[in-house]
Amino acid sequence: MADSDILSQSEIDQLLASLTGEVKDVHAPEPGTMPHSQMNDQNAINVASTIDESAHEEDKKGYKLYNFRRPDKFSKDHLRALQDIHKEFSRQLSLVLTAYLRMHVEIDIVSVDQLTYDEFTRSMPNPITIGITELNPLSGQILIGVSHEITSSIVDRMLGGTGSSEIKSRELTDVEEALARKILDRITLSLEESWKHIFPVQGIVVGIDNNYSLIQIVTPGEIVALVTLEVQIASSFSGLLSLCFPYPVLETVLGQLSTQHIFQSKGILTSTEDKEKILSKINKTNVNVKVILGETDISLKDFMDLTEGDVLKLDNLVTDNLVMSVNDEEKFYCRPGTKKKNIAVSIVDSIKYKD
Repeated sequence: MADSDILSQSEIDQLLASLTGEVKDVHAPEPGTMPHSQMNDQNAINVASTIDESAHEEDKKGYKLYNFRRPDKFSKDHLRALQDIHKEFSRQLSLVLTAYLRMHVEIDIVSVDQLTYDEFTRSMPNPITIGITELNPLSGQILIGVSHEITSSIVDRMLGGTGSSEIKSRELTDVEEALARKILDRITLSLEESWKHIFPVQGIVVGIDNNYSLIQIVTPGEIVALVTLEVQIASSFSGLLSLCFPYPVLETVLGQLSTQHIFQSKGILTSTEDKEKILSKINKTNVNVKVILGETDISLKDFMDLTEGDVLKLDNLVTDNLVMSVNDEEKFYCRPGTKKKNIAVSIVDSIKYKD
C-alpha cells in the first residue's frame, strides 16, 4: 500500500468528527504526508456539512420518534370523543346517584389518557372496588374502579347512615360487596345511556374484585384508554372513579369515535322511526289554550253585584275574529260557535308577526 493511501492522525480525527456532525480544528499535517491530504480534509468537511444540512431538513419536516414498546393506538380525536361521551356519563350518573342516595353527588372528568395495561394496574390503589363489565356486542371486558372512599360512603348511606366515608382502606364484607354491586349496576346503566348515540351497548357486571393485579383481561403490554372522574358526595367526601377500556374492546368502533360523529348523532335524526318516536312523545304534551271573547272595564262594586242573567258589553264586535293564545302566546284568529252542544271555536287564520 502506498504512503499516499495512509490517513494521518489529523485526517482520522476529522472524519470521526464529521460522523457526529461536529467540525473541529484541523491539526497541522505531520511530516512526510503528501500534499493531496489537504484535499481529503476538504472532502471530510464537505461530508460533515452535508450531514448537518440533512439533520436540519429532518427537523424542519417534524419527524416523530415511534416507540415500538408503547405505540399510540388512540388518536387525539379518539380521546376527545371519549371525553365528550363521558361528560354526558358524568352528568347522568350524578343525577342517578343523587336521586338514589338522596344526597348531592357531583361528578367531573379529571383526565382521559392512554397507557399500557401494566402501567394502569400498577398506578391503581389497593384495595379498590372493581367491576368487571361487558358491553355487548363489543368483544372483551372493561373495568370500572371505585375508590374505597366513595364505596364506603355509598354503602354507609345505603345501610341508613349519614354517608360518612372510612379513611382506612379495607376489603368489603359479603354484605357490603352485594350493595356495591348494585351501585356498579347503576353505573353500567348510565354508561349504556351515554354510549347509545355512538354505539348501542348493553352492559352487564360479570364479576367484582378488589385487586387489579388479580385481573388479567388483556396482556400487560396492551394499550388501554383510561377515563378518570372525581366524585364528590355532599361536598364532604371525594374519591376517584376510573373506567378502563382496552384497545381490542373499542377497535371495531374507532371509526365512530370522533367529535364530528358525536355532534351529528346528537343533532340529526337518523331515521323516520326516530322522528315518529319523538312526535309520539310530543303529542301527549298538554298545552294551555285560551280564547279571549273581549274586554271591558267595570268597577269592583259592579263586579261583586253580578248575578245570573246580567249582560256585560265587551269591546269586540260580533263580526270580529277572536284571538286564541297557546301557552299565553297569541297564535290564531278564530270564530265562536258550538259543536255537539259544547262551546267551541273554529280557527280561521294564524297570526303572523313582522320581524
